Amino acid sequence: MPDRKKLARRAGRGESVRAPAFLKNLRGVKDWKQATAWLEWRGIEDIECITPDQAGVARGKMMPSKKFTSNTSLALPSAVFMTTISGEYPENSGDFVYPEDDGDLKLLPDLSTLSSVPWETDPTAQVICDLVHQDGRDVAFSPRNVLKRVVAEYAKHGLKPIVAPEIEFYLVHKNPDPDYPLTPPVGRSGRPIGGGQGYSIAGVNEFDELIDDIYHFSEGQGLEIDTLIHEEGAGQLEINLRHGDPIELADQVFMFKRTIREAALKHDTYATFMAKPIQNQPGSAMHIHQSVVSLKTGQNVFSDEKGEETDTFRHFIGGLQRHIPNALIMLAPYVNSYRRLTQGTAVPVNTRWGYDNRTTAFRVPRSDPAARRVENRIPSSDANPYLALAASLACGLIGILEKNRPDAPAGTAVNQDEIELPRGLLEAVALFEDDESLKEMLGAPFVSTFAAIKRAEFETFMQVISPWEREYLLLNV
Repeated sequence: MPDRKKLARRAGRGESVRAPAFLKNLRGVKDWKQATAWLEWRGIEDIECITPDQAGVARGKMMPSKKFTSNTSLALPSAVFMTTISGEYPENSGDFVYPEDDGDLKLLPDLSTLSSVPWETDPTAQVICDLVHQDGRDVAFSPRNVLKRVVAEYAKHGLKPIVAPEIEFYLVHKNPDPDYPLTPPVGRSGRPIGGGQGYSIAGVNEFDELIDDIYHFSEGQGLEIDTLIHEEGAGQLEINLRHGDPIELADQVFMFKRTIREAALKHDTYATFMAKPIQNQPGSAMHIHQSVVSLKTGQNVFSDEKGEETDTFRHFIGGLQRHIPNALIMLAPYVNSYRRLTQGTAVPVNTRWGYDNRTTAFRVPRSDPAARRVENRIPSSDANPYLALAASLACGLIGILEKNRPDAPAGTAVNQDEIELPRGLLEAVALFEDDESLKEMLGAPFVSTFAAIKRAEFETFMQVISPWEREYLLLNV
């Protein structure tokens, strides 16, 4: 009998190994029979069954692979998916009522996401799960299901959205004490990393070994990185992903965040996706490039046969302008997120659009007609990728259906103008709950649950006394 671990290593190196194609693929298992063979082929001992909670944190269970393939029922308490980022529970308010029985919700593995966990020392796999009720109904407030709901709405109208996320993050010194500010790491030169390194190859090379591990870990999971660059901030990097299906891309961002954190920890460094981790440094964004194709023809509906802009393209932008401020809580979900949204920086604080204008919220990059798209530059990298994509795509589709008209494109810098977005968490929550079009598109159960969680997080934040208050109020008032 062949040594499966040795064959798996050979397959991972791309060597020729006699086996069905699905065994050698890092992803793309279709059914339980293939899953069983896939796990045996790689000698997998343990498997992580994970699903994103409201914050995009991986929740789930780990089990032996033999138990996983024996039709074991996987369940988690419903309360797990209603907790705040600090692990507390929201109060009953509005349409939200906390479930007293805290009954179980089932994890339904999406076998197409089955992949290895390359940073584990023992052979380990992971699989992303959908959240369903005991009777098989989708859990309406589950982030992955919310995105699926929006994609299904597009399909009802003969459309399919295409997305390409760009995720910025910082590498920082390990900081176990939250009372101390974060500081940039020391690179291979032995000097602390400074800012102003936008697109610097030398800046990337400072972290050669860490970045190599990011690439290796990504390849080991079948994740595709398009490009990697150094951004403006000190130790700030950006990874761009190839365009594709929104659910698949949200899955990739979800897994990339885990991957990047694990690669950083291997090098005794933190990777953080906070929107504004370091004072006086740029914030971190998750820009989302979006286009829409016809399910019938596969053609980009933002361009007509002559290559000109269509009404659908303009209505999509109009929907973003009209509804994104009301959906901002899904794109900027924490108190810290609003520290990034400030005037005079590269971050848009408006609802304007323009051609290749990075000071606008909605930028239309230069492209040929087939690749015509809209880049939403508002989301921060702390956002749950499933919810950020769902919010942006929902606003665009609402604009198409409501035939919202955009204003004139901005031809000058507009990030110095008046802030047109909510300035804080509670204002954003109120706008979110009042937008009936969004509530219908995203589902009332999700809207009420997410709003309750965000209010609870704000109350927790208000219990903390900041250094600013001690600096300016202690002896002056």
